[in-house]
Amino acid sequence: GHVVLDATSRSSARSTSSASPAPPHRCSAMQSDDVVWTIINQRFCSFKAKTRTQTFCRNQYNVTGLCNRTSCPLANSQYATIEEKEGRLYLCMKTVERAHLPNQLWERVLLPKNYAQALAMIDSQLEYWPEIVKHKCKQRLTKMTQYLIRKRRLRLKPQPTLER
Repeated sequence: GHVVLDATSRSSARSTSSASPAPPHRCSAMQSDDVVWTIINQRFCSFKAKTRTQTFCRNQYNVTGLCNRTSCPLANSQYATIEEKEGRLYLCMKTVERAHLPNQLWERVLLPKNYAQALAMIDSQLEYWPEIVKHKCKQRLTKMTQYLIRKRRLRLKPQPTLER
């Protein structure tokens, strides 16, 4: 159990210990994200659905629906997606700072009904985020806006009644 240091390693240990920014027992968010992804990818994930050609993800927060490193909400400590509830769209954001509070892990921001204003809000909310995250959120916003328009149009259209 004891570590023996010689004279040269003691002086280098002293000089580095006073300037080290983080304690050695803590790992960065990036390292823990990689560990989580390794386990999910190589071992087991309850959200994973494999087909012959692709692997899909059933997690409600997955921005693309595909199981890969950049799309996985579990393996990314900083993640954003678009969610629909009762016909309204929300920008959901997950950050490292809220990781210790699972009930407040996702911050939800109501997006305007106007498509252009919603795009501008995504740009402002995700201003300092990676471009890939912003792009995927905008793609999902476009897809979900089109889906909601179709849904409203079908609801307004008179439904034919079946006769016996």
